Amino acid sequence: MAESYDPVARLNELIQDIPFAMFTTVRPDSTLHSCPMATQPADGSGVLWFLSGSNTEKVEAVRTVQRVNLAYSDAVSQRYVSVSGFCELVRDHLRSKAMWNPQYSAWFPGGVDDPNLILLKVNVQQVEYWDKAQGRMVELLGFARPAID
Repeated sequence: MAESYDPVARLNELIQDIPFAMFTTVRPDSTLHSCPMATQPADGSGVLWFLSGSNTEKVEAVRTVQRVNLAYSDAVSQRYVSVSGFCELVRDHLRSKAMWNPQYSAWFPGGVDDPNLILLKVNVQQVEYWDKAQGRMVELLGFARPAID
């Protein structure tokens, strides 16, 4: 029996054990802003979720331009992954609770019930990664690319 291709599983394999991603947003003045975010695996539908404070620069940027990029880098194993997508701001107590790590208390003293806590839901549109054998970035097929206006 032929093995089926699962792009979400491949994405998770590529970013596994890379502790942080650089999360890049577009500010209202069209400049870019990046900040580190703790890596989370993509869910079964290819969505990446992150916890954030609702009063951060990245959240303000997403309110204006939903287009984001995540850059993962592990120089030792030569894994470089670029994920592009659209970000939504979501309040979901159950998901926040499932993602909660006690270390997050430093940013959210109210814990999972902190009113400042918001979720960043990144709907993945395109993934590219460094293919050592080819010596270049290649696209990970299987994600819905946005239509170009």
